[in-house]
Amino acid sequence: MCASAVILAGGRGERLGHDKAMLELGGVPLLERQRSLLTQLSDDLIVVQRADQHLVAGNVRLVPDLSPYTGVLAGLAAGLSAARYPWAIVVACDMPFLSLSLLRYMLALREGYDIVVPRLEVGFEPLHALYRQCCLPPLLQALAAGQKRVVSFYGSLRVRHVLPEEIAPYDPRLRSFFNINTPEDLAQARRWIAG
Repeated sequence: MCASAVILAGGRGERLGHDKAMLELGGVPLLERQRSLLTQLSDDLIVVQRADQHLVAGNVRLVPDLSPYTGVLAGLAAGLSAARYPWAIVVACDMPFLSLSLLRYMLALREGYDIVVPRLEVGFEPLHALYRQCCLPPLLQALAAGQKRVVSFYGSLRVRHVLPEEIAPYDPRLRSFFNINTPEDLAQARRWIAG
């Protein structure tokens, strides 16, 4: 597929009450769930962690968040900087229900674009997206300007929106985009796993 895979694991999990990466779901840490799935798409797996984290994951390269820690944009920049391939699949570590077939479909849409990102009714899903390395300069500019929103650097780039009707055949319930941010989210994810 000639794409790196970046797992953003540096979030502090403040609403949940603890770090998410090693949180277990169905007896498997969230980070391991991501790693296991993404190894089917890439031989270049990168986990972006905070400087104070000490994550354990096999067959990945651990890279630090850009210092000082400034949020998701810094993690995305660190991941893209470390990628060995021109494209990177980027996901958040707290999305436990990724669809392999949806990610494959998104990889097939890359030609002629710099970003491939789902756009749902609620907006973009920038932490379930594909980024070309040419995104790095505008991303770093946005970071230097103090931007916080991930989509803040999209303006000058060729963006392929993946619409709900395209996603439906691969993930009709849109669970790929479910994040575990709160204890309630975790309880819901456990219900689905037990399901």
